[in-house]
Amino acid sequence: MEALESPLLRTQVSAQGAIAPGPAPDNAELSCGRRESAELVELARGRGARTIAVGSGRDAGVRDTVETLADAWEAQGGEVVLDLSWPEVAASWLRQATRFAASEADLWIMFGPQLGWAQMTRRLLWSTPWEPGRTLVSAQLADPRVLDLVGLHNLKGIAGPGIQL
Repeated sequence: MEALESPLLRTQVSAQGAIAPGPAPDNAELSCGRRESAELVELARGRGARTIAVGSGRDAGVRDTVETLADAWEAQGGEVVLDLSWPEVAASWLRQATRFAASEADLWIMFGPQLGWAQMTRRLLWSTPWEPGRTLVSAQLADPRVLDLVGLHNLKGIAGPGIQL
């Protein structure tokens, strides 16, 4: 992917196993569950975080996972300072990106669905002081095709289960 010229993806992504727009599959692949939530909590603790901001799409399975993560984080004495969701399709994601980046969290944790995450992340890079190096993402977002929608060169320091850039 070339340098980030616009926060919006220019084309739809589809073809042979590529990421396709539309409704997310039933919970199965979107919900990282307790095991991945525990991994994300451990990674966040390892980075010295006390407060987190959690962002995700609005898919019910993803929202369940966000709740699982928030419960696990708070059970260990952490504070969730923001739980923000964004639409899979939007005109610009500017309002959500501004709120997310402005949260006074030690660390941001992000979940899919994949295309909405890519669009939101491009908006974060384009319009806010958001820092990928202070961000953890779910394993679902570690797919190289998903990361390439944003551009690996734009995501220095982003981490999560199965990913460290």
